[in-house]
Order: sequence, then structure tokens, then C-alpha cells
Amino acid sequence: MMADLLDRTTAETYASWFRALADPSRVQIVEYLARQNRPMAVGEIVTAAGLAQSTVSQHLKILADVRFVLVEAVGTARHYRINSRCVDGFPSAADIVMGHPAPSLIGSC
Repeated sequence: MMADLLDRTTAETYASWFRALADPSRVQIVEYLARQNRPMAVGEIVTAAGLAQSTVSQHLKILADVRFVLVEAVGTARHYRINSRCVDGFPSAADIVMGHPAPSLIGSC
């Protein structure tokens, strides 16, 4: 019964979210940015994460690709901040995938 399946577009979106958070360092970066609640330079995130700048930059790229993190140009630098609208939908996505009713509507990222 195809009608009972989650639609393919939504399933692909959720899968990309789960892949983006499949690395512990990315989970830590998302949590850190959410807790800081302000745009941050890569150097600040590198210091907090204790990882090489190239590693943090790669993680931020993956997180930005799924829009969990937003990038702002500040002169020649880039600042990163959490995209609350997108990240707030993640628990609802997990509930839906597990067959539970969504606790709230999921906004688009």
C-alpha cells in the first residue's frame, strides 16, 4: 500500500537530516551553536570543538547543506549560526519516521 508510506520527497529530506547528524562532532557543533545562539566565526567553533579547522569547516559545510546551520559573510570571513527553524523540525521528523504522530508541524528549512 503505497498510500501509507511517507512521501518520497519528505523521506529524502529526513534522510539527509539523519545523515548530517550521523557524526558525533556534527552533533556537538549543532548543540554548541544552538546554545551560543549567535553567529560565530570558524575559529571560535574550532576552539570549542578541539578539532582542526579543516575538519570543522567540512562539518559546517555538511550542516549548511541541510540548512541546520546558516552562513553569513562578514567581510572576508564567514560566520555560522544555528537555523532554529530547521533544527526545531528534527524531533518531529524522528517521531514521524518512528510511526508516532508529529508533535508539531514541521516547517521547511
